[in-house]
Amino acid sequence: MTWPRVDGLRALGLGEPGRMRAELNALVLAGRKRATAGLLDADYRDEDEALEVVGERLVLVDDDDRRLALVEVTDVRVVRFDEVTDDFARAEGEGFEDREDWARAHRAFWQRSGTTVDGDTEVVCLRFTLVSTAAEP
Repeated sequence: MTWPRVDGLRALGLGEPGRMRAELNALVLAGRKRATAGLLDADYRDEDEALEVVGERLVLVDDDDRRLALVEVTDVRVVRFDEVTDDFARAEGEGFEDREDWARAHRAFWQRSGTTVDGDTEVVCLRFTLVSTAAEP
């Protein structure tokens, strides 16, 4: 299974559909969220999906895979869960003060999704910039 495509580009669906996705999308559109994390195994290998590359453009989507914005990947790193930095945690724009804050929230999120993570779990740390919103050309 591969990720959805919109206008020929990979879709970026943040968090869980519903309230969480709406809140995360609002943070991107406000320019506060400039990063997101995924699990290398569960989100990429199990989905047979390649890692993003710097310069790649992704379509930020809502719950119905409708285009909300276009973002451009500025950095992609695969690190151990315990190696996520304070800087990355803050770049996620969700109010995390440091990596410990980030780790608690992400460990709980992935656990709810059925995946247990430990310090050695490989995490894809993706940074991006907002290029345009759906209302813009």
